[in-house]
Amino acid sequence: MEERALSSEHDDDGALTPLHPDHIKVLRINALLMLLPVLAGVIVLEIADFAPAGLFAGLYLLVAIFILWRIPRRRYRFKGFAMSGDRLRVVRGLWWHSDTVVPFGRVQHIDVDQGPVQRYYKLATLTLHTAGTHNASVHLPGLLHEEALAMREEIRAHIKRETL
Repeated sequence: MEERALSSEHDDDGALTPLHPDHIKVLRINALLMLLPVLAGVIVLEIADFAPAGLFAGLYLLVAIFILWRIPRRRYRFKGFAMSGDRLRVVRGLWWHSDTVVPFGRVQHIDVDQGPVQRYYKLATLTLHTAGTHNASVHLPGLLHEEALAMREEIRAHIKRETL
């Protein structure tokens, strides 16, 4: 198993929980779907014979392998979350590091979303919406659907206790 990239030096509040490993598969499939239109362009360039045969296809293949293999793995390694009794912390990013803490008292509503690829792997994205305009939503992808539903209910119960 690959060593977790998120270290305790960035985590003052305890250990971060990694996302579900199938999230890497979802990232790869989404990347593949984004690469398909580019493949059509590469095929047209190869047929048009603008350059030596195989040049565009070879470059495309190298870039596609990098995008499909390395990038999803790195994106997965640098994401995690921690949920305490009164807040959710979401950490992500290697170059543009983001460490977001959402106090449950600021949450206005909660969504659990699934796209078709996520649904196939039984994963979901938990989204917390807060008041405000800038960064008013925090997304946590890569959770098992049941885990996302349980987290939503726990946050909802906390919000309900605060309003009573």
